[in-house]
Amino acid sequence: MRLGYLWAALLFAPLLHAGDKVSAQQFVDLQQGDSVHPGFRRAHAKGICVQGEFRNNGALAQYSSAQIFATSVTPFVGRFSLAGNNPTAPDLKAPVRSLALSFATSASEQWRIAMNTPPVMAVSNPQDFYQQLVAIKSGPKAIQAFFAEHPESADFLAWKDSYQPSGSFAAETYHSINAFYLVDDNEQRQPVRWHMQPTVSVTDDGLSGPNALHQELKARLAKQPVVFDWLFTLASAQDDERNPAIQWPAERPRINAGKIVITQWQAQQDGACHSINFDPLVLPSGISPTADAILRARSAAYAESYRRRAVEQLRGQAKELSND
Repeated sequence: MRLGYLWAALLFAPLLHAGDKVSAQQFVDLQQGDSVHPGFRRAHAKGICVQGEFRNNGALAQYSSAQIFATSVTPFVGRFSLAGNNPTAPDLKAPVRSLALSFATSASEQWRIAMNTPPVMAVSNPQDFYQQLVAIKSGPKAIQAFFAEHPESADFLAWKDSYQPSGSFAAETYHSINAFYLVDDNEQRQPVRWHMQPTVSVTDDGLSGPNALHQELKARLAKQPVVFDWLFTLASAQDDERNPAIQWPAERPRINAGKIVITQWQAQQDGACHSINFDPLVLPSGISPTADAILRARSAAYAESYRRRAVEQLRGQAKELSND
């Protein structure tokens, strides 16, 4: 366990507080629920570590001074995961799948990326997001009433209605959801969102068992790497980069920055990803955050989740589980 990360968690945890705002502790309490699994993330508890490299093609060098876009190959540690707080939940029942990546381009430069299958959030502020989680836990009628009261959820609901889960972690599209700025050498900022586009298509025909996606990934990596194209969408002046609930128009310019190539997997509790807090506000020079309030809420909640599981590990409370 890296103590520097633990101190970061302690510092970031109280970022949301006061007034009628929702605290990071409240978010994590809600996600954690009544069943605590010591040593595991409070959200996206079930996952698998991966490693590989980003093969840069140079297309974003004019937009960002980040070292990752100037170097031909950059290694990463990552994690595929499933929504929910249960590290033993059935793979195929999770409503959201995720991919997180961590790049360390130097001793002082790191980039943490946390992506999900939905391209947008259902709401645009942390308070409404908290109420959305409350409604989900309250049942179908509550969530139906919530969406009826939040017309800004239209883009999310359109995605939800059309989404068909694939039969592999390797065949999903993973989105940044929040927007960020690419910053060039002249401090010019370009708002962007990005997504990882799969290079294979896999149906879920024949998949079964509680660990179906984990087993499929292990078998796939035993034969060949898993590859994604890393695509960046450039916002125009008409797009609000602070609002994660609105889908940008399809005609916005899109740049392929290169390929994410995954070559190895590790069980998450023994793997390199387990001790990483995939905080989306850990950014390198050349990338900066927007004023999106949900982006900051995500960061604070991730830190609080990390703090809790770090304390549990230090106390020897963490349990060993297998997703074989």
